Amino acid sequence: MKDTIEIRWHGRGGQGAKTAALLLADVAFKTGKYVQGFPEYGPERMGAPITAYNRISSEPIRVHSNIYTPQYVVVVDESLIGSVNVTGGLRSDGAIIINTPKSAEEITPALNGYSGKVYTLDARAISMQTLGKNFPNSPMLAAIVAVSGVMNKDDFLADMRISYQHKFAKKPEVIDGNMKALELAFKEVMK
Repeated sequence: MKDTIEIRWHGRGGQGAKTAALLLADVAFKTGKYVQGFPEYGPERMGAPITAYNRISSEPIRVHSNIYTPQYVVVVDESLIGSVNVTGGLRSDGAIIINTPKSAEEITPALNGYSGKVYTLDARAISMQTLGKNFPNSPMLAAIVAVSGVMNKDDFLADMRISYQHKFAKKPEVIDGNMKALELAFKEVMK
């Protein structure tokens, strides 16, 4: 499965890392990809570290395990760096995306000698600007799509609008805020 993209998400319970992984699987599936999106369950509770995973491929996926050598890692909460080995198994030809106001140069020394690409995005600031609350999962979802190139930006945004319309049918302002968060994250993470 050489064309399979494997992604590991690190976040805290309640931040939406699991939801973002499942949404990514859903929108990638709609583009004709084979997908897996799943959390690693344990004694998680609000605020506790959680891990979620994605596999996305144009071929059927026959592996059904956690992801130990991901191509990409998404860190939804910067405070996990140092307490969780977020770079463990991360391939040097991949990338890590971290929700932080810091630059890649500022955050790299804390990444256990990781030598691959480092991207940063202030998802908190984006979600506060677009939603008025700290919901970092939508900006981080757009960031992984932008960095990995797993799907076309326009297809991703169109499918996400449909997903949000279904999920937030009675809250149209949430739909617009999340769409703005996605679009802004695409621009910001690529700087």
